[in-house]
Amino acid sequence: MHDGMLNLTTTWVGIAVLVVFVIGYYFIATEEKYEINKAKPALLIGTFSFMLIGLYYAFNGLDPDPLHHEMKLLIEEIAEIFFFLFVAMTFIETLIERGVFDLLKFNLVSKGYSYKKLFWLTGLLAFFISPVADNLTTALILSTVLFTIDKTNHKFLVPGAINIVVAANAGGAWSPFGDITTLMAWTAQKGEFIDFLFLFVPSISGWLLTAWLLSRAVPEGSPDFDSETEGKPAIRKGGMVVVWLGASTILVAVLGHQFFHFPAMWGMMFGLAILKLYSYGLKHESEDSFDIFVNMEKVENDTLLFFFGILSAVGALHYVGYLNYVHDLYGLIGPTASNIGVGFLSAIVDNVPVMSAILKASPEMGLDQWMLVTMTAGVGGSLISFGSAAGVGVMGRLRGIYTFGSHMRYAWTILMGYILSIALWYVQYQILGIY
Repeated sequence: MHDGMLNLTTTWVGIAVLVVFVIGYYFIATEEKYEINKAKPALLIGTFSFMLIGLYYAFNGLDPDPLHHEMKLLIEEIAEIFFFLFVAMTFIETLIERGVFDLLKFNLVSKGYSYKKLFWLTGLLAFFISPVADNLTTALILSTVLFTIDKTNHKFLVPGAINIVVAANAGGAWSPFGDITTLMAWTAQKGEFIDFLFLFVPSISGWLLTAWLLSRAVPEGSPDFDSETEGKPAIRKGGMVVVWLGASTILVAVLGHQFFHFPAMWGMMFGLAILKLYSYGLKHESEDSFDIFVNMEKVENDTLLFFFGILSAVGALHYVGYLNYVHDLYGLIGPTASNIGVGFLSAIVDNVPVMSAILKASPEMGLDQWMLVTMTAGVGGSLISFGSAAGVGVMGRLRGIYTFGSHMRYAWTILMGYILSIALWYVQYQILGIY
């Protein structure tokens, strides 16, 4: 907390913000039961919480400048994720419209791969692409591939979606720019570039255990495919150019952040500008062009609004002082137990503000402990469907299929992988001293 912020946890507004969050969280978690989109309660609790804090300041004649300052910082944090996700979704919708995913589906299914082989293939791709492309973009792309393979087989789609989320988060944990939390730790100079790579063994081992347990629920057989009736689809004009523009956009976002310290969304918005210019040029040279604004209309706005709402709600919890208890854990139970607990907390609250609170508190820890909290904050978000950006993105992509309820039925498999990752971290870092 910076100067001017108050500890409001014991005041009526602190208690009210917590109650609002718990009630809203309940309706987010039970969206299937009440048939209410998760974005609605999230947006309500996020905006309402800060209105309650504003009323408290007004009633007590307090200086509102610290509140305004914190809200500006929060808006900046939300905007970075919001626009990053918006551009990624726009590229994906354009790729779908150009038929790129239909061809990818054909290439996978026409080879006669079984559901189990497709399950492992998409998981491996997620794990090794996310360290470069970031976990959110990777999860969005591969969940789209999953859905194009078979839109109706929930017994394949649900374990496959969970596998992609877990793999993307685990893959992002051992790369400085594979996840927002690792990026935050890297830019805060809690470890050098090479230090994060030592998390590879704990990360991949935990995912492999979870994937093996999940694979037992994947049905036998292969997706329906008739080579006589299903001809090889053709990518529409400009489709491959959009693929390369998308890859270049991610590269620009990563390099811009690394060398110029730009927000990652700045490079993404630059890529969107180039995509718009390309669509303009294509329209003048071919009848088979695309309208980028039409593709934008297909973006899952509820996912974007969910992000805005849940990050605002967590920001309110931070402002009234509840996230400061995270720091208190380190003094009570020690860094190892606290960092393991951070993984569970990040699944419930969202790993970005939790990691932010830890970095701001900056408890005295060695490199081994900073790598542990980086891993647990990233991988721990997989324990609940909306505990990570990747999970929220896939929930929007596979709406009605990959939900909180369907995820929690298999949460025990993720917990087993999480425990294995921590055990291997302990052996590698504490016993063997390899880092």
